[in-house]
Amino acid sequence: MRIELSEHQLNALDRIHNGCILHGGVGSGKSRTALAYYYILFGGALAYPGDTQGRVWITNGSVLKMGDRITPRMQNPCDLYIITTAKKRDSLEWEGELTPFLLSPDPDANGYSNKVVIDSWNNIGKYKDVKKAFFIFDEQRVVGSGAWVKSFLKITKTNQWILLSATPGDTWTDYIPVFVANGFYRNRTEFKEQHIVYKPFTKFPQIDRYLGVDRLTRLRDRILVDMDFERSTVRHHELINTEFDRSEYMGIVRKRWNPWRDAPIETPGEYCQCLRRVVSEDKSRQQAVLDLFKRHKRVIIFYNFDYERDILLGLPYEKDVEIAEWSGHKHQPVPNSDRWVYLVQYNAGSEGWNCITTDTIIFYSENYSYRMMEQATGRIDRMNTKFIDLNYYHLTSKSTIEKAIRRALVAKKQFNETRFTRGLLRV
Repeated sequence: MRIELSEHQLNALDRIHNGCILHGGVGSGKSRTALAYYYILFGGALAYPGDTQGRVWITNGSVLKMGDRITPRMQNPCDLYIITTAKKRDSLEWEGELTPFLLSPDPDANGYSNKVVIDSWNNIGKYKDVKKAFFIFDEQRVVGSGAWVKSFLKITKTNQWILLSATPGDTWTDYIPVFVANGFYRNRTEFKEQHIVYKPFTKFPQIDRYLGVDRLTRLRDRILVDMDFERSTVRHHELINTEFDRSEYMGIVRKRWNPWRDAPIETPGEYCQCLRRVVSEDKSRQQAVLDLFKRHKRVIIFYNFDYERDILLGLPYEKDVEIAEWSGHKHQPVPNSDRWVYLVQYNAGSEGWNCITTDTIIFYSENYSYRMMEQATGRIDRMNTKFIDLNYYHLTSKSTIEKAIRRALVAKKQFNETRFTRGLLRV
């Protein structure tokens, strides 16, 4: 069996090291590259892309002639643990990536005597006492200081590991766990003391500025391994403006009253969600979905809230249209029929799966997070897609809430509900 990597994957493979973040856009082949690193780490060898002479690239960089083209096997590989999203675990996507390397979580199908485990980030705590193994942390989740980060730091002390991420960090604080795991700082507190200046006279800690940014940049560059490649696809983003009931919208703005609970609005989050609901429930937005479906017979639709799910499930798409979904309610695969709609809730399915049978995504409502929007966009932008032009339709309006969300996304930032609530004065 020949294991082949593309040129950009081989270039990244030459720079990967223990404790690094393999940074590649969605669809760049991070999974296969990570497995290739593990493979050559234990003596396996990889074929040159497009080579017909049986040459292979091996761990020390030399070239080996092999007339029968059989890829050299690993020698006594250690146990392999892959920590990924629940959806990617359940869809068996990693099993497909493991097959060319003769690896499998099923002992009877595994070509080696080592253990292969694939599990979700929710269960990372189960493996905090594992030692002398190799961990691939898929879809970066080590941000903050919670239980996942604590388990991650304990694992990295006694195992070899790499992280895979399309969006590794928006701020310097996002890198703290990985910096600590690499030994650059003893703990989170030391990082804060050396690099963070907080704003004075605030009710809760707010970062004013960072110190020693030059050093932080050097440390980030040491652990970040970029996978640069030219995509064959072209992304076409189009804003579709829809209407909304301005009278109802202004009633919420002026009265601070939640008409669905028939009670006063208590938090900035509830306030924003009420405004968003007025916009999302408008008939013009529902009609926009139906109009787009007439142009594209297979569409993925991303949404945020359960009431949006109810709306999308109830639309009259036509009788022969198959509807499936991935949400907190149902976990169904992408349909195989000629005409289908696949409904995906952002938190449940913005990452960890892909689809190469459609060229269209509709964002019924946009998410607050630029990172999550980018992950969702990448579900159809894959290296093996047959499409060149990819269509992304963003349903939006001229309401203050959606204009503010769009500004944050364009700036590649997270939308802040509290800041928006303080500044809202008019429609």
